[in-house]
Amino acid sequence: MQQSNTYIIIFSAIMTIVIGGLMSLTSVVLKPMQDKQVELDTKKKILGAVMDISAIKDPDEILAVYNKRVRSVVVDIDGNDIEIDGKGNPVVAEKVNIQKNYKVDPETRSYPVFMFMAENGEDVDSYIFPMFGAGLWDWISGYIALDKDLNTVRGIAFDHRQETPGLGARITEDEVQGRYVGKKLFSETGSFESINMVKGEGNTGLSQHEVDGLSGATMTAKGVNKMLEHYISCYDAFIAKRKPDNKITLNY
Repeated sequence: MQQSNTYIIIFSAIMTIVIGGLMSLTSVVLKPMQDKQVELDTKKKILGAVMDISAIKDPDEILAVYNKRVRSVVVDIDGNDIEIDGKGNPVVAEKVNIQKNYKVDPETRSYPVFMFMAENGEDVDSYIFPMFGAGLWDWISGYIALDKDLNTVRGIAFDHRQETPGLGARITEDEVQGRYVGKKLFSETGSFESINMVKGEGNTGLSQHEVDGLSGATMTAKGVNKMLEHYISCYDAFIAKRKPDNKITLNY
């Protein structure tokens, strides 16, 4: 039987309201779980830059290790602590969205700094800095951990959205990331040199500012180099202020 236009309109409106309400309810119910998963993923990446967490399977244990060993601050381009944002809200390093922040003028960005503490809970064992940039097809990101000399790489953890499997996507492999360990960001005179992934793979005689490249992934390597150089240069003021005695004020 053919329904009237009024019936169709009313039925469509009711279905829209019901389905919209169910979707909103689902979103509200799932949001706490989604937020916890995002928190877990972020903290795993931060810890992964400075320690091997592959044997830790329990999410609660990951969070416990993080809460025990990691402290954080947020700084500006001049290396000064940012405690309150423009709206009067506390600034939390773990909640700074690096991807969105990437689109902001570097002079006005908020820069999170994560500090991996020694077992005594008082001394900084290493500093961890987030990075974000562009790869061949989409975004790439990472966390680089520096020893307390704020020069020597302790570890690095890369991530990507859509680099080519078997080529650029290899930046997430332990063996590739391990090439950065022990490399230096600054020269003996203190000038910033960064660390460059060279072209090709199987290179020998590399300097303390170079790592072996990836076969067939020149554009990804260039993206990694640009990302690392840009973000470390943005943290240069923070590094310069903390480098002499490695003493900082922790806001917690």
